[in-house]
Amino acid sequence: MLFLHGFPEFWWAWRHQLPVVAAAGYRAVAMDLRGYGASDKTPRGYDPFTVSADISGVIRSLGATDAVVVGHGWGGFVAWSAAVLAPKQVRALAAVSAPHPLQLMRSGQPRSVAQVGWFQLPILPERRLLAHDGIHIEQLLRAWSAPGGTFPDAEASRRYRAALQVWPAPHCALEYHRWFVRSRLRADGRRYSAHMRTPVAVPVLQVHGALDGAINPASSTTPAGLVDGRLQHEVLTTAGHFPHEETPELFNQLLLDWLKSLGDSDRPDGPGDGPTRSRS
Repeated sequence: MLFLHGFPEFWWAWRHQLPVVAAAGYRAVAMDLRGYGASDKTPRGYDPFTVSADISGVIRSLGATDAVVVGHGWGGFVAWSAAVLAPKQVRALAAVSAPHPLQLMRSGQPRSVAQVGWFQLPILPERRLLAHDGIHIEQLLRAWSAPGGTFPDAEASRRYRAALQVWPAPHCALEYHRWFVRSRLRADGRRYSAHMRTPVAVPVLQVHGALDGAINPASSTTPAGLVDGRLQHEVLTTAGHFPHEETPELFNQLLLDWLKSLGDSDRPDGPGDGPTRSRS
């Protein structure tokens, strides 16, 4: 299993899942996406074509032919992309707080539209992420998580602030957001959208927090035509944008139950027929 973190985090976001999944008998690996944490800070390559190739390369470098890919936020965007652009390497897909990219592209999907617009500006967003010992990073984590929750605690805040303050990590992290918006008017964006109309052929688990401050979970269910494999959609009623960190025990049980079900993924459920469930 390969775990992909979201913004503004790094591989450590999966600290609650790695030992649990490994204890259940799976080989569990979490990586830093290009430009984050200890990964290379390349001047370009933050488009889904390149990053999907990164994922494919990492899976093969670990000696595996394919993997169950679990992605959160922008890591989920990458996971969806890899399932279409590198299908031989993705055995199943779990997308956490990550609508299908074509759903995400719909106008008004992100709740933080102003934030996405702000990220398109040159230089200023990077300076804000770096300013005042990275306090803006903590503010984003709190704004997107469930109100009144315990995430982020002091350690999570410290680690995420420190990781994203290593230049040019803030610039690299924002390049994902910038490609997503700017490419919509370019040939590479149109080509990506055309690719993503290909239905995902593997089982898919979608998990959203009902109190997500970044993405509207009510409009995130993937249409059946975009998934040929079995689609299961779960809404965690007490979680925000980071369910794997805010409600780790509930999330872990959901993930393990889904993994056990993969052996039955070819049972005669129609594609996209899986129900949407709420869990608390």
